[in-house]
This record gives sequence, structure tokens and C-alpha cells, in this order.
Amino acid sequence: MQHVKVMRKNLERSLSIEKLGKAAGALLILSGLATLVGCQGLSQSGSNQPSSTLVLGSASLDFGGVAPGKSKTLTIAANNSGNKTVTISGASFSSKYFSLASPTLPVSVGPGLSTALSISFTPNAAATFNGTLTVTSDASNPTVTASLSGAGTGSLQLSPTSEAFGSVTVGANKSQTVTLTNGDSSSVSVSQISISGTGFSVSGVTTPLTLAASQSTTFTVTFAPTTSGSASGTLTITSDAPNPTVTMSLSGTGVTPGAVSANPTSLSFGNVNVGSNGTLSETITNTGGSSISVSQVGITGTGLSVSGITTPATLNAGQSATLTVAFAPTAAGAVSGNLTVTSTATNPTLTIPVSGTGVVTTVGQLSVSPSTLPLGNVTVGSSGVANGTLTATGASVTVTAASTNNSAFTIGSFSLPHTIPAGQSASFTITFSPTTAGAASATLTFTSNAQPSTTTEALTGTGVAAATHSVALSWDASSSQNISGYNIYRAPYSTSCGSFAKINNSLNVDVTYTDSSVTNGSAYCYATTAVDSSDQESGYSNIVTDVQIPVQ
Repeated sequence: MQHVKVMRKNLERSLSIEKLGKAAGALLILSGLATLVGCQGLSQSGSNQPSSTLVLGSASLDFGGVAPGKSKTLTIAANNSGNKTVTISGASFSSKYFSLASPTLPVSVGPGLSTALSISFTPNAAATFNGTLTVTSDASNPTVTASLSGAGTGSLQLSPTSEAFGSVTVGANKSQTVTLTNGDSSSVSVSQISISGTGFSVSGVTTPLTLAASQSTTFTVTFAPTTSGSASGTLTITSDAPNPTVTMSLSGTGVTPGAVSANPTSLSFGNVNVGSNGTLSETITNTGGSSISVSQVGITGTGLSVSGITTPATLNAGQSATLTVAFAPTAAGAVSGNLTVTSTATNPTLTIPVSGTGVVTTVGQLSVSPSTLPLGNVTVGSSGVANGTLTATGASVTVTAASTNNSAFTIGSFSLPHTIPAGQSASFTITFSPTTAGAASATLTFTSNAQPSTTTEALTGTGVAAATHSVALSWDASSSQNISGYNIYRAPYSTSCGSFAKINNSLNVDVTYTDSSVTNGSAYCYATTAVDSSDQESGYSNIVTDVQIPVQ
């Protein structure tokens, strides 16, 4: 007791010094603290140190009886009996049939508070189950435990618990075997087995039905859709078992049976020349809701054949396949046959009529004259024209294209397409427009329905460089003193001289000058002036008018 009194006095003294220290400075606070630490009889592990202890509200949980496959949840309290917050970090179980339902860990529990731990029990059979719950925390006692117990009571069980039949063709059916098991230790009386949902049925079982302990029976659930679309239903078992009603969910989709259609519904080749061939496309489509298998594709009729599909072939709902039908007549005359598609569709044999006529047609021939068309010499920058002739023999010929392989040569006076009757001719023109000097050549090609399909003509020509002209001028020397040279002036001439302009770039010291910048077919006026050493320039000399430049 004496030590406690001394401690309290020292504490009061240190507190009063601290209050004073707020005004007088940090030195007084340190002095007061030293007095407090130096107090004899104060234990560093005294009763004011924070501590924590986690205690479970019960040492055991008994879940009683629970039907296998079902769950039951009980709650146990976790109490913090200390003065420090405890963090529960984990909850583990020695048996997998017990589990933590809530809360989500980690969870904190304040001093003097508690939290509820929800434990679930889910047995899988009619048996006794025991386990241990271990709670882990940062309390002074890091683990606490509780014993767990429960029993799986007998029940009726269905296997499978649900059935999805998927897509089933309308008019067909699909079945599933179902097992019903009594999981109880005593017999169970099944009073009713019923089923709902359009297209679903149950067979192979009669009620009332008694199942001894652990006994099983099997029966059949069938889906036989009568219309297309999704369907759902429920199988219900009614009994005096602990779970008196057991259900099984059912689903399925009725789909229309596969059916094959043709587009187009018939094929006609028209006239095809003997020795040649024509081709047409045919598309077959599965217009039903279920897949079909095409086992065979065949064709009858002389000269007719089919390709583009390899059998057997599967066509899913809505899927198409494209076939190629060819007609290659070997003789003149009409031919008819059938393209036949054999499949598992509701229309197992699809027949598509095919027809065509083999014809013998005289093929025209096209000739061109002359075989070489000369365009001669043509001045660069101008054009030359020459004519050619096309002649059809044997049968009329239609020319569909005409072109040259040299842009200097172009064809004219010939519209396309151009049909030339048998024994008649058609003329055309070729224009040669050289851009450079020298010999040029090209090939003129006509494309037609003649035999052969192309007819050619050689084209030749020579580009000739345009002639250039110049004007040579001369004049008498000026009689004035100190003459340095002369300037030459030129003006365009029509009916009189136009405006003069100097054409020499530098002073001309001679009394002659050649003007090489004249234009063919033009007329000019010329004059000169004299320039002395002081750059004084005289007036124009006498003017030479109407100097004609020849046309090239």
C-alpha cells in the first residue's frame, strides 16, 4: 500500500509539472517524466497492460438429424473477454461435412464484445458425423475449439437430379434412365410418381411402391416433342420419407425435322455448241430444324455431270451446299435429265429437272486487210491517218474489243460492239500521232466471237522531226564615231508591223545576225539600232517588213 501511495503522489506531481511545462517548456516535462519512471513499486507488467482472451460460447454443437444433401446451420459465439481487440483469422474443420457459413474472415472483435460464427452441417448419407471446429486468432490463446456432431437421416434420392434432353426432332424421342434410392434405415412407401411438361413422360414404374432400407429402383423418363420450341417439366416423387417430395427438373427443345430444298428448282442450259460446255450452279438447303445427311448426289442425261459436293455430307439446320452442273453435248439435239439428291430429310429424294440442247453452229472467221498498215512519215506533233478493213466469212462476227499496244496509234470510226454479217466488211481508221522522231510500230488486236477469237494487224509509221527556220539579217555599218555594236528588234507582222522587241541578249558587234526563234508560218518586221561607247542608242534603221516564215 505504501508503494501505491508513493506512485500516486509521484503521478500527481508529474501531471502538475506537465501542466506547468506547457507554459514553461519541454525541459519541465522531461523532468516530470523522469520522476514518474523512477517511482519505486511500479511494475512494467502491471494490471493496466492490454490483453485479450477468446472464448467460445459453447464447447460443442449438435446439429441433430439432417436429410442427406440438405444443410442445417447453427451459431456459436466467439467472445473477447480481454481489453484488447482480437482478430479472428481462420476457422477450420476436421470433417468436410461441416463448414463456416459466415462471417467472412478475418473479422475483428472489440474488447468485451462477441461475434457469431454460423456453422453449416451437410451430410451426404444416413450416418453419424463428428468433427472439430478450430478457431484461430491473435488472442493470448491463439486457438480455441468446439466439438461438432450431427446425423444424416434417411431420405429419397434421385439420380440424376435434373435432365436436359437438348434438341430432339419433332416425331422422335429421347430417353433417360432415372434411379430412385431409399437412403433411410427403414422402408419408404412411394405413393405417387408424376410428371409435368408437354412431351415428357415416365415409364417403367408403378405406384404405390415400397423401397426397403437402401433399396433402389429405376425407371425411364422420355422427351417426345410434338411441336418445335423449348419445353420444360418436372418429375415429382411423393412418399412418406423424411423428405416427402423429391423433384427432378426436365428440359428439352423440339426441332422440326430436316428438309432439303433446291434453288433454282430446275436448270436449263439452252443452246450449247457441240464440243464446248456450259455450267450452272445449283444450291440445296436444309430448311428444317435438325441436321440431315446427304448420302448421294447423282445426275442423268447424256453430257450432263455434277460436281462440288462429296458424299456423305452433313447439312445442319439452315446450312446450304452449292453444286456445279455441267452440260457438254457430244451431238446436236435436245437433252433432258434429273439431278437427284438423296438424304435423311423428310423428303428423302429431291429431284431437279435439267435440260439443254446441243447445237452445231458455223463459227465465223474474221480477217483484216491489209495485214500491215503503213502510216508513212508523220511530223512529230501532227497526225497521219490510214484506213483498214475487217471482213467476216462463214457466219456473222461480232467484234467486242479493239486496241493497240502503242499509244501513238489509235483506232477510230469503229464503234463497239460491232457486228459484221457474213460476207460483208467494215472499215476503220488508224491515226498515227508520233511524239518523237523515229520508226514506230504496233499491233492492232480485234477480239470477237470468231474462230480464232483474236485477229491482229501490224501498224508501222515514222515520226519525222519538224523543220526549223531562221532569218539571216545583215546591214551596213554605221558611219558615226565610237560605235560599240548594234541591237536587233523584231515585231510581228499582219498587215503592218506590230510592237518591236529586242531579240539579242547582248550587244551585237557584227553587222550580221541570225534569228532562229521564228515560228513556222509567221511573218515579221526587223530593224536595227547603233550603240556608241557612251551607250547612246540611235533610232531604228530602215525597217524590213513582211518577212514570211514557211509552213512546215
